[in-house]
Amino acid sequence: MNKDSQKLCKYAGVFSAICGGLLISVSAISQTAVAQQPTSVTPRQSTSKVNPCPSIFYEEPHNNRVLVPQGCPPNAITQRFANQGMLPAARAATPSPYQTGFGVGGETPQTGTTKINPCPQIYYEEPFNTRNPVPQGCPPNAFSQRQQQQRETSTQVPFVPPSSTTTTPTPSVIQPPLPSQQQAPSATIALANGRVNINLVNDTGGRVTYQVIGETEPRSLQGGSNVMLQDISAPVTVTFQREDGGLLLVTPQASSEQPGMLVVTLNEATDVAQDIKAMRIQQNGTVLLN
Repeated sequence: MNKDSQKLCKYAGVFSAICGGLLISVSAISQTAVAQQPTSVTPRQSTSKVNPCPSIFYEEPHNNRVLVPQGCPPNAITQRFANQGMLPAARAATPSPYQTGFGVGGETPQTGTTKINPCPQIYYEEPFNTRNPVPQGCPPNAFSQRQQQQRETSTQVPFVPPSSTTTTPTPSVIQPPLPSQQQAPSATIALANGRVNINLVNDTGGRVTYQVIGETEPRSLQGGSNVMLQDISAPVTVTFQREDGGLLLVTPQASSEQPGMLVVTLNEATDVAQDIKAMRIQQNGTVLLN
């Protein structure tokens, strides 16, 4: 019994020694691996490249709100500012080979140069459709069409309507007869320095309108009254018209009492051939009726 106990204790000691050695070996291997790990990892951060033109600049809302970095293909707002001259020329420069290699948003470009739409759709959307002109060569938007119509209107010859003048109706003026149509002088008067006095006597029963052409306005003379027209310069024309529209007989006669005075008597006429509308005193003193 004691021998069996001794053997069991001996085996237990050997087993403990083996297990302890294994534990020490595993611990040493782990420490060696941990110590060698930093030297075997190649740092990637030192060789990684960052895309200078990320695609977020070409997505909404940044596409219409944020300018792209200098050298990147323009997005909508960058293109709009460049067309309006609000960006320095440096921003429109060709992208560097480093940026071109990445493309827009990290994509590999298919060609060496990026083609930009010269007529972006934003010019045809509000509020730019009615506020901003399109780039040269693009189809016109509402604003460009309005400007073109204004330029065409300004270059057209303005229409000048016929001048209209307001005329005040005046009594009809009887022109003196032509020499070939003149009758024999009805009277002759000696002028005083080319001037004459006219005593106009209305023997009709109604008013008569008379006018010394170039001297007086149309005036009315009551029936049974007379008026003296003084210092009238010859040649001169005097017109007559009954206000009731009747026929008028005019009888001129040089005054024997006062040189240079012509007495003109107005009477009612019954014959159309006797109707007189005008009297002309020539520069030589002859008196003609029409």
